[in-house]
Amino acid sequence: MDVIVLGGGPAGRALAGACATSGLETTLVDPRPDRPWTATYGAWADELPSGTPVAAVAPVTRAIGVEHHVLDRAYAVVDNARLQVFHPDVRVETGKAVRTVLGPKSTTVLLADGRTLTATLVVDATGAPPSRGRVEQTAAGVVVSTADAKAVVAEGEALIMDWRQPPDAGVDWPTFLYAVPLDADRVLLEETSLARRPGLPVAELRKRLASRLALHGVDPSDVEEQVRFPVDLNRSAQLAFGAAAALVHPATGYSVATTLTLAPLVAAAIADALPRGPRAARAAARQVVWSPAAKVVHTMRRHGLRVLLSMPSEQVPEFFDLFFGLPEELRHAYLSDREDVAGATKAMAELFRGAPWRLRRTMVLAPQDR
Repeated sequence: MDVIVLGGGPAGRALAGACATSGLETTLVDPRPDRPWTATYGAWADELPSGTPVAAVAPVTRAIGVEHHVLDRAYAVVDNARLQVFHPDVRVETGKAVRTVLGPKSTTVLLADGRTLTATLVVDATGAPPSRGRVEQTAAGVVVSTADAKAVVAEGEALIMDWRQPPDAGVDWPTFLYAVPLDADRVLLEETSLARRPGLPVAELRKRLASRLALHGVDPSDVEEQVRFPVDLNRSAQLAFGAAAALVHPATGYSVATTLTLAPLVAAAIADALPRGPRAARAAARQVVWSPAAKVVHTMRRHGLRVLLSMPSEQVPEFFDLFFGLPEELRHAYLSDREDVAGATKAMAELFRGAPWRLRRTMVLAPQDR
């Protein structure tokens, strides 16, 4: 066996499929490989690699801080059912990995049921580590008909952020409404806490969402989505991919488009280096996932996360007005290009230059990373 991928989420399946496409004998291990994905995966349409299955695309996107912004960028929702289909050449094993033993020429994976699997290379794609004590993004959402959603978002549009606060809030912490089409007939309406330590409780988010939608006369259905994951992830010392490799954008929580884009590049690097041994293959894969430029941009984005965490609630909508007022190429650099050091630097510099002194003070005095 050439490669074992641990984890059958979007990152694991994408990498396993890419490895198989590259001619590598590949096994994927997951405790429940047939379990449907219930999360909604959205991304800017231009971030997704060609051929990514999508369920809906909103050609018009909007954001609201204090002011309304029309963004010149389409937004897409991934088709989970089609993305979940395994590559035909990937061997799928149902099981939970409890230990890996690294050897000079191969790695052995011990499964909870006592079985062992061995491959030249093992990649951890099991997702983010437990989020206890970490900065989390949390959300609570409901699915309504497209007709009912029109009171909040126009048909065919996506509302990326609406920072106007709902009337019912139990704690002083800003949240926003996220509204995206799931298909021609349904829209997801989700109350989201972008980042907080600890994550804002789902019960609080449910209450805020209900009060927000009541203002628009929307009576939500019983269908609900809950989100909770850490965003302040550290780069792994092991060979990992996806959220396990800290590929979650620290300041937005987005990761799927990045993992889908990187998967074939990582697989190609592994296939090229594997004849020289597992050490060479691990180094080649890590170089793709965390190039020097990507490390610098990640550090800058983590500073952006710290700024958001230290920002008084009343400053948050104003901050996002400034961000969405930046030229599109600078927004793109900060949101989407993980190796554009110059673009990320310019975006942050322009934000600082355009900010009033009270916001500048928050940006400068944000605590150091830890």
